[in-house]
Amino acid sequence: MNKAQIRINRAFTVSAIDPRLFGSFVEHMGRVVYTGIYEKDHPTADADGFRQDVLQLTREMGVTAVRYPGGNFVSGYSWTDGIGPREQRPKRRSLAWKSIETNEIGIDEFMVWARKAGVEPVLAVNLGTKGIEEAVNFLEYCNGEPGTLYSDLRAQNATPQPYGVRTWCLGNEMDGDWQIGHKTAGEYGRLAHETGKAMKIIDPSVQLVVCGSSLSTNATVGEWDRTVMRHCFGEADFISLHQYYGGQEKGTAAFLAQSLDLENYIRMAAHVCDVEGFMRRDPKKVMIALDEWGVWSTPASEVEAETRRERWQYAPRIGEQIYTMEDSLLFASMLLAMIRAADRVKLACQSLLTNVSACIMTEPGGGVWVQPIYYVFALAARLGGGVVLQEAAEEDTYAVETFSQVPYVDHVSVWDEAKGELSLLLVNRGESAAEVTYSLEGPEAAGVLESTVLTADDRKATNAEDHERIRPAHIDNVKIEGSRITCELLPLSFQMVRISLR
Repeated sequence: MNKAQIRINRAFTVSAIDPRLFGSFVEHMGRVVYTGIYEKDHPTADADGFRQDVLQLTREMGVTAVRYPGGNFVSGYSWTDGIGPREQRPKRRSLAWKSIETNEIGIDEFMVWARKAGVEPVLAVNLGTKGIEEAVNFLEYCNGEPGTLYSDLRAQNATPQPYGVRTWCLGNEMDGDWQIGHKTAGEYGRLAHETGKAMKIIDPSVQLVVCGSSLSTNATVGEWDRTVMRHCFGEADFISLHQYYGGQEKGTAAFLAQSLDLENYIRMAAHVCDVEGFMRRDPKKVMIALDEWGVWSTPASEVEAETRRERWQYAPRIGEQIYTMEDSLLFASMLLAMIRAADRVKLACQSLLTNVSACIMTEPGGGVWVQPIYYVFALAARLGGGVVLQEAAEEDTYAVETFSQVPYVDHVSVWDEAKGELSLLLVNRGESAAEVTYSLEGPEAAGVLESTVLTADDRKATNAEDHERIRPAHIDNVKIEGSRITCELLPLSFQMVRISLR
């Protein structure tokens, strides 16, 4: 049996968890918006055409923030297409996803949906085919007090009250040659600098996210981030990272080890920002936004084939991945990596909310069901606002081609002082049971408040046919002896344990 021995002390902390770490992402791609969050003729649709079954699941998932409207889509999008009377809005070709965009849903409708879902909006501006003027006009439309052109237009279309959107992404994946309007690091850095400068003149309270690297394997990773920071350090509140992992054909051990790459990626971005701050003698800390992340189990060639097959269609079925239990364990470890880095990762957006690489799956005119990754997210999201504790661990490891020491047990500890609770999130990467022992320095454990496991008898099992096949269950596998907590994890499982402390 693999083992992990972990020591924690409430006095030694990493950081409080920013609730926005449990964000998601809605892009005009495939069926994310149309027949995803919005379907005006659906039996559950409310007066605004939003599916109430999806709204309810979004709230239960614990989503705190949602990035919109893209994604690759935003680099060819004009936000003005999606305002005003719907019958007057243009239909456009979306160059990113080779589909027809009707613009039935735009910024005003999204803000209504966000309010109903109880999420904070995170908006992206187009720095691909557009630039400074488009961005500042969008900001004025959303946040300006009445009395000027675009704020008055918002009052005319939707509401006299400013939306007060605080977080804005300056473009999307501009380092990628797949992006409409792709730029070099210097070109993007200059444009983002000037755009951010203008936006903060209009609203000094906004927080700006500049584009870092869009994959840890990109040829320009690191150098791109350094160049962008040299231009944008003064305006940037966040640098974004995007990351998806696939590669199930490598085998379970190597597949699940990929979250260690994410840990290295986060450290790289933090170091790049801190070096720039040092060179400027500026104590400011630029935070990290993992505003697209997830497991991408479908080969890119397959998605491209789907896109060609559905070319210039409305709400085409593309990228509708079905997640296995195995996928869900890597998803969980990616989330744990972000929580462990809570001192720098202050915003994250799981990609995407509905239908495309999604937690929530819908059928047009029909039902809704959730993938196993939904439960991982929902359990972890309950920890928002807690404080991540430092851990000292002695643990069994294994080796794969890319990493020489991969812990069999992935783990993070979160303390909630207001509730007097210690929460443990655990992933067993191993194919046999694992024993985890926690030694608490300080107060003793009083009792187990919750012990919930997510696992399956087949690592390739999904919820596609039997929607209830993989779901959380209570498990009685935790023992407490004073300051010692012992838990025997099931093979290939994710578990959450909540402990009350004296």
